[in-house]
Amino acid sequence: MNMRKLGNSGLTVAPLALGSNVFGWTADESTSFKLLDAFTAAGGNLVDTADIYSVWVPGHKGGESETVLGKWLKRGGNRKKVLVATKVGMEMGPGRKGLAKTYILRAVADSLKRLQTDYIDLYQAHQDDPGTPLEETLEAFAQLTREGKVRVIGASNYGAARLSQALRMARQHGYPAYHSLQPLYNLYDRGDYEAELEPLCREKRLGVIPYFPLGAGFLTGKYRSEKDLEGRARADVVKKYLNDRGLRILDALDRVARRYKSAPATVALAWLIARPGITAPIASATSVDQLNDLLKSMELELDPAAIDVLNQASA
Repeated sequence: MNMRKLGNSGLTVAPLALGSNVFGWTADESTSFKLLDAFTAAGGNLVDTADIYSVWVPGHKGGESETVLGKWLKRGGNRKKVLVATKVGMEMGPGRKGLAKTYILRAVADSLKRLQTDYIDLYQAHQDDPGTPLEETLEAFAQLTREGKVRVIGASNYGAARLSQALRMARQHGYPAYHSLQPLYNLYDRGDYEAELEPLCREKRLGVIPYFPLGAGFLTGKYRSEKDLEGRARADVVKKYLNDRGLRILDALDRVARRYKSAPATVALAWLIARPGITAPIASATSVDQLNDLLKSMELELDPAAIDVLNQASA
């Protein structure tokens, strides 16, 4: 397996990251442990979570994913097996959101407690906070790195202009700089990232770890009609992909998958992994069988003809 550098952070990661947004939600604790065991056994090492996961579930308060991951980290000394990435900034409840310094310092303490660890490898601003000066946010991250609670920082859901401003400010004032970006990017959702963020990330040599690389499951091919969405947890999210372009992309995935004797999900991830500038897409699974299809993407090398078929279908 070819390990990859996460920008200039000094961290080295496998070409696929494990998303843990499903932990404690659609994957119970026992299943989550099995997924983590299988992922690390296959050579995976970056696990991504967030304090907000899974506050949207009735009865949840947020932090459920971090709590499950923390129990696994504590079990049998698993901390050294993985790089832990988590995020701060999205609303956890009244008065619990944003990137103000006082809130970040409180939130990181809560995350460390749930994760049962002394440090976070990659701490990410989950979304931009226009109401807080960038200097204040970067000062908070600087304090956390000085204290050893955070190794490196990254951004998620930032626009190109604000990301560029944050990088410039870090350089000018000696703050820690964002070493990675976590954008929405997949075969269907291409426009926003490729227009402005991709050139910026490549110029500044940022690691790129896209979320929703399978379009909330759409690019696995299991949702091809409204009927397929009935009773599904992500039906509202997937619905936007059910159109002529989405079905055209699925057809291309099917054709390439048959040629490589692979699953559509494997091919969709392999397309991302092959994209210049992409470090590691973040994919989640709710069973080990699902995860195995995802893990195969780390070894699948698509030739230029296959990539061209997918590019044209998703253009």
